[in-house]
Amino acid sequence: MATDRPILLVEDNADDEALTLRAFGKNRITNQVVVVRDGVEALDYLFGTGKHAGRNTATMPAVIFLDLKLPRLDGLEVLRRIRADSRTTLLPVVVLTTSREALDIREAYQFGANSYIRKPVDFERFLATVGQLGQYWLSLNELVEA
Repeated sequence: MATDRPILLVEDNADDEALTLRAFGKNRITNQVVVVRDGVEALDYLFGTGKHAGRNTATMPAVIFLDLKLPRLDGLEVLRRIRADSRTTLLPVVVLTTSREALDIREAYQFGANSYIRKPVDFERFLATVGQLGQYWLSLNELVEA
């Protein structure tokens, strides 16, 4: 069940992280949220390597919220690597970013993003948008069982 699985939030901006966590709380999303701050750490978490060596990789996230503009390894490369590995190829990945670049949108979908959402600048719209995303991906969407 999606509510038993964590959310992976890949976000390097502390303000956007705090807003996202607040939006989850305000919308009664109770899943554990694992926050990683760069692309390398995201892959380490998913594959149980590096900083996350020894993590039980049998439990994968219900959904990944992935920023594109990340240090060390950008979000598009993270997405490409997620889709290239049989253990993670079917995980829902929502790109949640400030980028309005047509190339970023096109490449995100070409690399297998399930959704591409621009972060609203307005505080209330940001809370509402993230809350709706959480509700959809955790309550309405049917996940592939591991």
